[in-house]
Amino acid sequence: METLRVSTKQLTYRDCEPFFEGPVRVSLTKEASTNIERSHNRLLSILEKKETIYGVNTGFGNLSHIAIEERDQKQLQVNLVRSHAAGSGEPLELGIVRTVLFLKLLTFARGYSGVSLSLAKKIIQFINKDIIPLIPEKGSVGASGDLAPLGHMALALIGEGKVFYKGKKYDSKIALKEAKVKPLVLGPKEGISLINGTQVSTALAIKGCLNGERLLKTADIAGALSVENSFSSRKVFRSEVHIIKKHKGQLACAKNVYKMLNGSDIVRSHSNCGRVQDPYSFRCIPHIHGACRDSFMNAAEMVNNEINSVSDNPLIMESGNVVSSGHFHAEHIAQAMDILAIAFSELGAVSERRTHFFMKGVGEKIPPFVASDPGIESGYMIAHVTATALASENKTLAHPASIDSLPTSGGQEDHVSMAPWAGLKLLSIQNNLSNILAIELMVAGAANKHISYDLRSGKGTAPVIKFLNENCSYSDGDRYLSPEIKKVSDSILSGYILNIVLKNLTLE
Repeated sequence: METLRVSTKQLTYRDCEPFFEGPVRVSLTKEASTNIERSHNRLLSILEKKETIYGVNTGFGNLSHIAIEERDQKQLQVNLVRSHAAGSGEPLELGIVRTVLFLKLLTFARGYSGVSLSLAKKIIQFINKDIIPLIPEKGSVGASGDLAPLGHMALALIGEGKVFYKGKKYDSKIALKEAKVKPLVLGPKEGISLINGTQVSTALAIKGCLNGERLLKTADIAGALSVENSFSSRKVFRSEVHIIKKHKGQLACAKNVYKMLNGSDIVRSHSNCGRVQDPYSFRCIPHIHGACRDSFMNAAEMVNNEINSVSDNPLIMESGNVVSSGHFHAEHIAQAMDILAIAFSELGAVSERRTHFFMKGVGEKIPPFVASDPGIESGYMIAHVTATALASENKTLAHPASIDSLPTSGGQEDHVSMAPWAGLKLLSIQNNLSNILAIELMVAGAANKHISYDLRSGKGTAPVIKFLNENCSYSDGDRYLSPEIKKVSDSILSGYILNIVLKNLTLE
């Protein structure tokens, strides 16, 4: 089991990938422990002076004008956690919740939250024993922190609510007893620090970035397979053509497609075919995929910056000042995920167009709908309809969440980010895209089986053709296609198809 260190070192979304693969162990560096203890001592010193601190000796939100007596301050934190655990919907996947816990530790490790070291160690116990709080996916507007989902996380820490443990759902109290973990006793400011922050929004964004890397490259693979097996031109992907357009993503994509078609006898077979121009969805692959790549890189930078930021409120500054800022506001993450939603929706839209091209038939070589016996058989007619439905759904889902806002908390929180919804719909778009790309790959593979089975494929496309031939019953003609679509789609999201290509060559 991998061990990750919680420190102030700069991390990227890739560093969180182990959380999505299974249980992980974490530990605090000495620097992180020192920062947490120092910040906690600052908070205790301020409280001794009877200074007012929002959420510690005051109420919350529009109730912040109400002073809380010292005897009630511990109960205040417990009440806060209980009242904020008000989410709804299906549970977030375990990998996302593991990431949420880790991100919470990263904020504490920077030393501006005032929480105790025992709180950080309790979160570490949960991670290391793989006790995963059940967090409903809906209920946060992405400002004032991801309050409802983080309320469910905090509830599990104090021995209430639900958790997943050893593959089953338990009451937190029962799971902690079995795991020999004592429930957390909340100290000053610890309830509010647990529920304040962008950690759920950021974890969703991290998942979107990890998916995104695989999908971007697999889109290039699908595009290359379609170019090859539709007898489209490879020449338009030469670097000399694209280097005069100053977009890094465009050049990278063009290199990928050109490189994957190295050694293709199928490409050579029509070098003098006389076709002047291919449809945009083929010859503009570098321009469209490239723009999506550049959007991804810009959005990923915003996500990485949030990973390495302090996200809490109020903040205990090194000077001893207590500042109620807005570091819980997830606008950066919301806009980053909205950008990604547009980019991945576009990848699906152009993939569907390439599949459509095959549906019409390609000259006299490839029959309509790539059917073995058109008329008697429908071929991939309805698989294409599915791709069309998913591409259309993605266009609706790509409507930006961040441009919407409804005030909450009696008007105190008068502009919110909607980042969690931006994240949830991004993941839906990416799941749809994996199916759209799966259908494109299957159709291009069927075209290869019809007309080019005896010709050598390119260096990058050959292993994909082999995979498709092994997993798609092309020789059976019309058949039950859904299981094949799922098999190919799962192999896209897992990175399997990308990895079999990477064994033969490197991709940008």
